[in-house]
Amino acid sequence: MIDIAAVNALSLDDFLARFGDVAEHSPWVAAAAAARRPFASREAMIEAFAGVVQAAPHEAGLDLIRAHPDLAGRAARAGDIAEDSRREQAGVGLDSLTEAEYARFTDLNGRYRATFGFPFIFAVKGATKAMILDAFVVRLANDPETEFETALAQICRIFRFRLEDRVAP
Repeated sequence: MIDIAAVNALSLDDFLARFGDVAEHSPWVAAAAAARRPFASREAMIEAFAGVVQAAPHEAGLDLIRAHPDLAGRAARAGDIAEDSRREQAGVGLDSLTEAEYARFTDLNGRYRATFGFPFIFAVKGATKAMILDAFVVRLANDPETEFETALAQICRIFRFRLEDRVAP
């Protein structure tokens, strides 16, 4: 854990070393958030990360969404995902699915990608497999723009969880 005064004192390189992976394979988010320093609090830092995404052009938001792995997908099963994603998915049991559960996730991931052109994003911390599966079904009925905004909102929740794990209140 690092306190907010220390966060504010970090060089850009050190900030990126600590927080460049908060946004999945998208260090540009952390770089833009760093430019919004000094942060008055951890909450202000979280809001800065979210603000970067909210201010980003549509294509940058789409790239950010597409940088995320499928939940319980092939990459996750092979361990070929970012450490935070691996830990978060394992925390809700997505690393130990039965074959039937894996087949259900694979089907929903495929249907979702076919519908929207990007992976299903869900901030899994504190959720259950059933909650995630229910959200898949509900969100498959969304229109593309609503789902784009929902995916970005979920990414911002992921930022919150990751930053709360790294920065002292």
